[in-house]
Amino acid sequence: MADLVLHRGGCHCRRVQWEVQALSELVAWDCNCSNCSMRHNTNFIVPAEDFKLREGSEEWLTVYTFGSHQAKHIFCKVCGITSYYIPRSNPDGIAVTVNCVDPGTITHVEVRKYDGKNWERSYAESHIAKFSKPEQSYNRQ
Repeated sequence: MADLVLHRGGCHCRRVQWEVQALSELVAWDCNCSNCSMRHNTNFIVPAEDFKLREGSEEWLTVYTFGSHQAKHIFCKVCGITSYYIPRSNPDGIAVTVNCVDPGTITHVEVRKYDGKNWERSYAESHIAKFSKPEQSYNRQ
């Protein structure tokens, strides 16, 4: 297994901060669902155990759901930034917004397209579910 890096990041106003263990070379997803496309969210997925919300951040969070209500779009109550969320595709994982990671720890990002407008087909074809499984996550090996 390759060495994991401790990435730190958070929202714009820095009230929400977190740490995540992942490789320095990441596989990220560019989704075109109605929510992600409006936010132009590009994220990488990790097992939930590799993500840690920093103390004091919880009080600044709120959650938005829509459609199936399976995805939990978590964002800062103050600045509105979704620096991470729980994706419908990986309810056992965390999707971290690439642009919310503090500079200096990411060396490369491979961006893959996820067709959120045709969610079921894209889910089956992309193998995205593996990204939140500790033994199979591409962002951990």
